[in-house]
Amino acid sequence: MDATPSLREPSQRVSSRARQMWTLEAVVQAAIPTLGLVALAGPVDAFDLPWWAWLLWAVVLAAYVAVVPSWRYLVHRWEVTDTAVYTQTGWWVRERRIAPMSRIQTVDHVEGAIARLFGLATVTATTASAAGALEISGLDKDVARRLVDDLTVKADAVEGDAT
Repeated sequence: MDATPSLREPSQRVSSRARQMWTLEAVVQAAIPTLGLVALAGPVDAFDLPWWAWLLWAVVLAAYVAVVPSWRYLVHRWEVTDTAVYTQTGWWVRERRIAPMSRIQTVDHVEGAIARLFGLATVTATTASAAGALEISGLDKDVARRLVDDLTVKADAVEGDAT
């Protein structure tokens, strides 16, 4: 058992399928500005751009799609102990957070449309904190369900009203 929570890198990685989900999300995120560019410029004007402009655009988007999902996977971590929930997120800015069990108010399980395609889910622990909820996305859906049950039981076992 942990006596005192300390700010450290959490031990658990999200599901390896999270990379695939984040890749699909990155493709969609890359397609939206491309379609917007074509729509704003008009189909005729957009295709009149020099070939090198389209090549540069394609290289930037391909780099984004290739790098961001793997980078996120390397950074995103989580851990639950008897006394706290630890998370680490971000890719440009890394954020590590600890939520003591005594501060957890609600625990939510969400499976978005894209996450369901990959058998993944997100667990959110809402806390009595100005920093907001802790979110662990990219979890295997069965792991997420067990985590919700575990957090609910542990938070309920702590005396007090989580405020």
